[in-house]
Amino acid sequence: MAQPHISAQLPPDIDPTKASLAFGRRALLKLNEELQSPELLTQQRALMALCDLLHDPENVYQAIEIGFLDNLKTLLEHPDSLVRQKTAEILYLMAMHSVGRQGLIENGVISALTGLLEDPVDICPKNIHQIFEMMAKLPEGALGVLQAGLIPHLVQKLKAELDDIQELILDTLSNCLRVEVSQALAAGAVTILKGKLTHPSAAIRSKAALVLLEISSHPEGKIPVCEDGVIPVLVSLLEDTAPEVQASATGALMFAVVTPQGRSSAMGAAAIPPLLKLVAEETSKARLKAIKTLTLLAELPEGREVLLGHTGTFQQCLDDPREAVKRAAQIALRVIEWKP
Repeated sequence: MAQPHISAQLPPDIDPTKASLAFGRRALLKLNEELQSPELLTQQRALMALCDLLHDPENVYQAIEIGFLDNLKTLLEHPDSLVRQKTAEILYLMAMHSVGRQGLIENGVISALTGLLEDPVDICPKNIHQIFEMMAKLPEGALGVLQAGLIPHLVQKLKAELDDIQELILDTLSNCLRVEVSQALAAGAVTILKGKLTHPSAAIRSKAALVLLEISSHPEGKIPVCEDGVIPVLVSLLEDTAPEVQASATGALMFAVVTPQGRSSAMGAAAIPPLLKLVAEETSKARLKAIKTLTLLAELPEGREVLLGHTGTFQQCLDDPREAVKRAAQIALRVIEWKP
């Protein structure tokens, strides 16, 4: 059954060019008063004017100092769709600036935003996801998203959202899961992310692998990644046509094979040949991670046996201009050539 869509177009009687836009603090104070007006048109015009003003970081700072955020949090629940739409847009504009992100965190705006994730005006949820993605770049913002209990909801949203929204969610998850992964694991994130590794979009494949990397970097995340059949899919992505996908998949694999179960799974998926290919490509974005992953696989007798025939590939890396690659290649050779 078709779902009704509320238009994001402005009503014909709203003309933002007729809003009073005096300069400076006085204008912002006036607009803040108008946001509290009982007149719908006054509120709408004030929001339109504020959207124009808040492209300037100085006005963002002034707006937070004046106390706009309390009024904006209230307007997020307004019955008028245009008010909700413009309020979400204003908060997105504020989140684009560091002072704005800090203000949103300190004023508890993250929890207030969750109600618009299901808003029928399509632009509202998108603006909210953009805000979450920007907020999560700060440790305090990532913690705020976690404390608001949003992770399970975001994980489930990956199943059916449009591709551009999925990318925003994956970016948010990637930053939040550096802090802790228990909420995501409980929500079945590993299984859902595994499905995204074969998505037609290279950006989504890459970002999904990055989220799995963050999950695998935690001790409690390594086990489900190894047990849910993710490693063979990551191995297949080592030969993806998109270099960023190769690099992300290699990074996720590197963390997963730290465990004996992960190394065994990678060997079973024939990970060594594609990893060696990435090491041999001097311009590969995944070269360093591929060397480190092979070093871990060389700790297995069967891995060392295979890699002993490819020491020349690692020798070539000793001429790499990147010092980190040289050091990793030296360590790999020591592990591969080690004799009990």
